Amino acid sequence: MTSPFPLSSSAPGEGRLVVQLLPHSVSALSTITFQYPLKLISPSPSAAQKSVLVFLLTYGGGLVGGDQVNLTIDVKQKARLSIVTQGHTKIFKSPTRQVITRQSLHVTIQDGAAVCLLPDPVQPFEGSVYEQSQKFYVTEGGSLCLLDWVSAGRTARGEDWDLRAWSGRNEVWSAPQSKCKARLLLRDNVILERESLDSSIQDLRKKMNGMGIFGTLVLRGPLVETLAAFFMSEFAALPRIGARDFRSQDRKQKDDQIGISREEAWRYSRLNQEKEDGVLWSAAKVRGCIVVKFGARTVEGGRNWIGSMLKEDGSILSNFGEDAAMCVR
Repeated sequence: MTSPFPLSSSAPGEGRLVVQLLPHSVSALSTITFQYPLKLISPSPSAAQKSVLVFLLTYGGGLVGGDQVNLTIDVKQKARLSIVTQGHTKIFKSPTRQVITRQSLHVTIQDGAAVCLLPDPVQPFEGSVYEQSQKFYVTEGGSLCLLDWVSAGRTARGEDWDLRAWSGRNEVWSAPQSKCKARLLLRDNVILERESLDSSIQDLRKKMNGMGIFGTLVLRGPLVETLAAFFMSEFAALPRIGARDFRSQDRKQKDDQIGISREEAWRYSRLNQEKEDGVLWSAAKVRGCIVVKFGARTVEGGRNWIGSMLKEDGSILSNFGEDAAMCVR
């Protein structure tokens, strides 16, 4: 590993990960390098591990104005990688709109390989300027589970989408084979910006409509097929008129006496929790990818919702291990 410290805090950080499958069918890191302000930590592997676990960190707990981070990941055939964080990725204030903090991620997922990226949310501080670009090149047999979410900032200090600008782009490409070119499957952009302190910030707050967290979940590939089908079926089962139960009290009592299945009981409980936490969400299929958009009044409300969905399906835990979902528990 390399981690040189430059004199300036606004520095380019480069990192590289290569994950391969060992002969005894255990995924392992063959390459891990990084430099300030990026930091990568991988606990010692065990024979029982279901995927390589890597913590994506930054020195000082965040990125200052002008920091640049570029991370390249190559997951070889049939290997599995889980990426997590140890807390919110804090984006500190930039001195001007022109000083931009950037993160770039380039991931190649080879045949039979899989990546699970379930980090804590990005937390942009008041006055921050941030750009994020994440590109995933996935072969036909590769799998991807990507969670990308951003919070309203330090709400305990009264911040409410007080950032200067925040933009995130996620792209999923069909990896090129032989002489074929890579084919774009999904491009998802989120742009949040205000021009001045006296007007646009109020517009941004109104657009967020009381949401304290906004996120996107992207699923593609055979290892996440059951999870993708689960989200689509649960979305199809959502009540379409304000999640209201239009049954009479007598009808409710009769239905309760008949009894419901465990899955129906869980769904009913989840709907009540969604209402309490102000969770709104949707799911759609785009060129073989399942895209889930969601928001909640608080970070914990959003975390509880996505965590309960992943736990109920169970495929992420079984395919990548429990540690892969530590940030959404």
